[in-house]
Amino acid sequence: MPHYRRERIAGATYFFTVTLADRRSSLLVDEIALLRQVYVEASKRMPFKTVAICVLSDHLHAIWEMPEDDRDYSQRWALIKSQFSRALPAMATVSASKSRRREKGIWQRRFWEHRIRDEDDLARHVDYIHFNPVKHGLVTQVGDWPYSSFHRYVARGLLPADWGGRDDGEGEFGE
Repeated sequence: MPHYRRERIAGATYFFTVTLADRRSSLLVDEIALLRQVYVEASKRMPFKTVAICVLSDHLHAIWEMPEDDRDYSQRWALIKSQFSRALPAMATVSASKSRRREKGIWQRRFWEHRIRDEDDLARHVDYIHFNPVKHGLVTQVGDWPYSSFHRYVARGLLPADWGGRDDGEGEFGE
C-alpha cells in the first residue's frame, strides 16, 4: 500500500479537494442529502470542525480544523467516502484493481490537502472555496450556489450577501 507524503499535525487546519473518479458526473449534487448525512455522521464519529465547504457536481472543497490531539484526516475522508459509496448501487464498470480493493469506482483514490499556514492563507482558501461555483460557470453570483458554507458566513455577518470574491488566478489548490 502506498504511503503518501502528507503533512499531519494534530490540531492543524487543512484545506482539501476531494474528487469523483468521473469528472463529468453530477453525483455529489444529485445525492446531496446522502452526502450531508454521511458527512455529519463522520464528524460525530471522528470529530472535526468544518470552517468552510462547497460541494460541486464532481468534487468538493473543505477546510477542516482538526482536534488538538488528532491529525488523522485521512481516516475521516475514508469514512465519508466509504459510507457515501456503500449507500449507492454498484457501478456497472469497475476496474479489476478497484474490484480487488472493494471500491465502487465512485471516488478518486487520492485527495488534495494543504495545511493552512496563517490567517491570510485561511482567508484566501475560504474565498477560493466560496467563489468556486462561479469559477466553474455553475452560477454568476456566489450566493446563488446552494451547496456552500457561504450562506453560513452571510448569516453570521462575516460576508455580505452580494460578495462576489475575486478570480485572481492564484494557485490551483488541487484541481
